[in-house]
Amino acid sequence: PISRVALYGICAHAPLGTCRLGALLRARAESAPEGLFLSVNMMIREPAVRRAVAFFDGQNLYRHAKDAFGHHHPNYHPVKLFDATCADKGWENRGVRFYTGVPAARHDEMWHGYWTNRLLAMRREGIAVESRPLRYRAHTAEHTDGSVEATYVPQEKGIDLRLGLDVVRLARVNQLDVAVIFSQDQDLAEVVRDVREIARDGRRWIKVVSAYPAGSRATAGRGIDGTDWYPIDEDSYNACLDMRDYRPKKFRGRRTEIS
Repeated sequence: PISRVALYGICAHAPLGTCRLGALLRARAESAPEGLFLSVNMMIREPAVRRAVAFFDGQNLYRHAKDAFGHHHPNYHPVKLFDATCADKGWENRGVRFYTGVPAARHDEMWHGYWTNRLLAMRREGIAVESRPLRYRAHTAEHTDGSVEATYVPQEKGIDLRLGLDVVRLARVNQLDVAVIFSQDQDLAEVVRDVREIARDGRRWIKVVSAYPAGSRATAGRGIDGTDWYPIDEDSYNACLDMRDYRPKKFRGRRTEIS
């Protein structure tokens, strides 16, 4: 099999409208799977050992798991989940990276303490963690009695950018063959194009995968555009939970969730 992108690259230099070879190449390109990259002089085949690195978009994965499976806090275990994915696909686990925004203590003491404790535990397990403080946008509402109430809406800033830059960087320095992004954030589709350019220019085989919760209750049924999609069913997800309670002690025993 020959990759669609590569075949179109060859077709661009051939008189497609006038030669049968051009028409054949176009037909092959339409049906070719992603994953193999062809240059004019050589075909790049899938390596025997496929080095995979995981990139977890912590909040995005949690919110989609909440919709699909009904979990009320981010209780997945990144290493277990990636180990199961690698075992299923025959990839070699070369590392887990985790990205999330963290609420300010003055806005949400419980979740600030939760993420502080959990990210520390991840680092101790060897996970590369990148976190950013959440930013807050103020909204005001006037009540019928004339009083004004201010609410603050948290926003993640820079997390998807940091994740995308790391995917491109590790691809460029040849630290991976498979980048597995646990997210459905379509803003990351631009990363796929950059990685394909790196693969083409370096005559290398590189795959980008979007892993995400899938089920009848899922609100988003597709992965990141341009990637290979890896849907995670509920049984597989539930087999990879982290049952530890990372909340500060005074909040334990209560049911809480991220709004």
